[in-house]
Amino acid sequence: MKKLILGLVLFVSGLNISFAQEKLQSPSEFLGYELGTHFTLHYRVLEYYRYLAAHSKNVKLQTYGRTNEGRELLVAFVANDENINRLDEIRESNLANAGIGTGKVMANQPAIVWLSYNVHGNESVSTEASMKTIYDLLDPSNTKTKEWLKNTVVVIDPCMNPDGRDRYVNFYNPVANLIPDPKPYAREHREPWPGGRFNHYYFDLNRDWAWQTQIETQQRLKLFESWLPEVHVDFHEQGVNEPYYFAPAAEPFHQVITPWQREFQNIVGKNNAKYFDSKGWLYFTKERFDLLYPSYGDTYPIYNGSIGMTFEQGGGGVAGLAILNEEGDTLTLKDRIAHHYTSGLSTVEATSEYANKVVSEFKKFYADEKNNPSGAYKTYVIKADHTEKLAKLATLLKRNGIEFGYGVSKSAAGFNYFTEKTENFSIAPADMVVSQYQPKSVLTRVLFEPKTFVTDSNTYDITAWALPYVYGLQSYALKDAVKPATSVAPPPAPVEPEVAGKAYAWVAEWKSLKDVKFLSALLQKGVKVRFSEAAFTSNGKQFDAGSLIIARTSNEVLGDNLEALVKQIAKENNENIYKITSGFMDKGPDFGSYKIKFIGKPTVAVLAGDDVSATGFGEVWHFFEQQIGYPITVIKTDDINRVKWSDIDVLIAPNGYYRDLTNEKIMDWIKAGGKLIAIEGAVKKLADQKGFALKSREEEKKAEKKDLYADLQAYGTAEADQLINSVPGAIYRVDLDNTHPLAFGYPKYYFTLKQDENRYSFMENAWNVGVIKKDNYMSGYIGYAAKQKLKDGTLFGVQEMGRGTVVYLADDPIFRSFWENGKLLFSNAVFLVGR
Repeated sequence: MKKLILGLVLFVSGLNISFAQEKLQSPSEFLGYELGTHFTLHYRVLEYYRYLAAHSKNVKLQTYGRTNEGRELLVAFVANDENINRLDEIRESNLANAGIGTGKVMANQPAIVWLSYNVHGNESVSTEASMKTIYDLLDPSNTKTKEWLKNTVVVIDPCMNPDGRDRYVNFYNPVANLIPDPKPYAREHREPWPGGRFNHYYFDLNRDWAWQTQIETQQRLKLFESWLPEVHVDFHEQGVNEPYYFAPAAEPFHQVITPWQREFQNIVGKNNAKYFDSKGWLYFTKERFDLLYPSYGDTYPIYNGSIGMTFEQGGGGVAGLAILNEEGDTLTLKDRIAHHYTSGLSTVEATSEYANKVVSEFKKFYADEKNNPSGAYKTYVIKADHTEKLAKLATLLKRNGIEFGYGVSKSAAGFNYFTEKTENFSIAPADMVVSQYQPKSVLTRVLFEPKTFVTDSNTYDITAWALPYVYGLQSYALKDAVKPATSVAPPPAPVEPEVAGKAYAWVAEWKSLKDVKFLSALLQKGVKVRFSEAAFTSNGKQFDAGSLIIARTSNEVLGDNLEALVKQIAKENNENIYKITSGFMDKGPDFGSYKIKFIGKPTVAVLAGDDVSATGFGEVWHFFEQQIGYPITVIKTDDINRVKWSDIDVLIAPNGYYRDLTNEKIMDWIKAGGKLIAIEGAVKKLADQKGFALKSREEEKKAEKKDLYADLQAYGTAEADQLINSVPGAIYRVDLDNTHPLAFGYPKYYFTLKQDENRYSFMENAWNVGVIKKDNYMSGYIGYAAKQKLKDGTLFGVQEMGRGTVVYLADDPIFRSFWENGKLLFSNAVFLVGR
């Protein structure tokens, strides 16, 4: 009996001990397969994270949003027993260190390390590695991670792009052999278009941090801004033949990056190297991945006070579970997981070792810039010449936590972005004023400075993005400090009272994307709309060319409901409409003039498929569905011969590498009245083709005499020598013919982002609507040889072909959806040109 009681006590005691030190299941144990032998669907990853949250007291989960396809976005907070229950206090203390909010600064605040995985969906090792990483951080038997968590809080985002990841996993799992085939040409390594890299709308989320055009970014940055971690790592993959990359980064570094941010990159890099050296793993640093463009997962955190870093594992969408590299070695998913897992934990370790310094330098970053901003300019003034664009800019600044205001009335002197001269001007109460004396001073400077200083021209992305050019807003950069009087935007100008009498028609202005959305809504409600090709004046009010006209004529079918319907649509779209009581104008064309054109309701299609840039297609798709709410038909390039072309009014050919755009069916369709809108690579394909007016520059097609020794290049300088023809992204002024419908709503100029040296000879018997001349360069790096070429050419043009039209857009007017000033130009091409 005593033995039975003693045994029962021991059994119960053992249960208690077991419960107190519950063994967590590893990812392999939970999933039912060894990690690295299978790609894990997103929902199963979340199930594992929920399992951990249910069985460990040291982790809390937070859902921060959903993707376009409805998948959940969440982060996990990992901390020790003391800190896990005071996360809000830690968060508020951290913001207080940045001079944000009203929280109280804690003594010995832990450093916050944020690990972000799988922003590119087919760089799929990241999410797998996140499960192994969080398991080790929570494993009760892991004494090392317990020690690190004494002074760190680790935030893990296991999958920033679930839609892209599942697109890749759902491709790979059904086609993979039972035993992975490592041959690079095997089916399992040939991911179909568009690939899993991008989100639902085929946007590259790692170029969207600052611009926040995508729903995933908007939701993630709202959470990120509420924490502002001291350390951020963005996990990626690169080509299969590349070894591992980790910090320190390559030049160019932006000038605002502090000595400490540079130093800590070295600290982390050396700590990573210690572990990689012990395993004999190859790696490289200080090459390729620079710190300049502000919308990456390393630079954006850096400009917000973090130490931001990119870690790149060899692999990507072609790697699968195993692949042979060019040296004949097999790279496996298990290998890739081990590398990301090692660098992730190494970063936590390094941060823990320097936690006090990391937190104090974070605080210093914000205090220094708020009290003594770096850079030549201390204030930016954006003129209130365009209320809707100014409101959109205000939204972007708010999302990025940048303070701004209004209400100043004074004279000032500043650098005029448009003339590139220092000028005297007047600040009006409705103008936006952005002061550098604020917590987000560094990010403000990076986004507004007229010219970004580039220390090394071999950069990974665009080199110019100053917001006044992006939005097309007249702005001034001031060397003096100007404090805004209020943070409240001035009320909109009062709407002019309606004129007396029965409405003959209603007129809406055509100046911005808001007006395009209004047109889209009218057309879809069956309202017939016209526009004017010339300015006109009615009842003393002038309306510019492009203004929309909703006349009772042609809308008789709507009867007495027309007025209520038009007013309701205008209200829903925040559109001011003006009642016109007569078709007889004070000045300009009457409403029965040939200069008043009928818009109709065009059926719009866009090309997609292997010939087309996925991101170029995605920009168009997103524009129609999410920005103007207009239906669009997607046609695969392989199906061009199956299309019933009489159903299509407008065909958009996004950037791409087309095999054939001069197909007989397309040519016949254009001549019969269709409209082809070609963008970037599609324009290049049409140039010099029979029947098309666009020609390459004649002097560049001719063989030129070369120096006999021109081809004798030094091997060691070959990479640098190539940069003389490089155009990684520079801003140019375009001279516009704003009497043409393609340029309606614009002044006589536009600012374009050049990413190549393509421009074309001035067209004969066609309309050269947007051209660059000799001195149109504005900002950004461009190689010497390329700069010499980029002059005296057509960028935007229109050709009449039979009864149809071809629109040439040599530069992308809706680039990454953040180039706001080009969206009306693109809308003109769709709705107004060729009517």
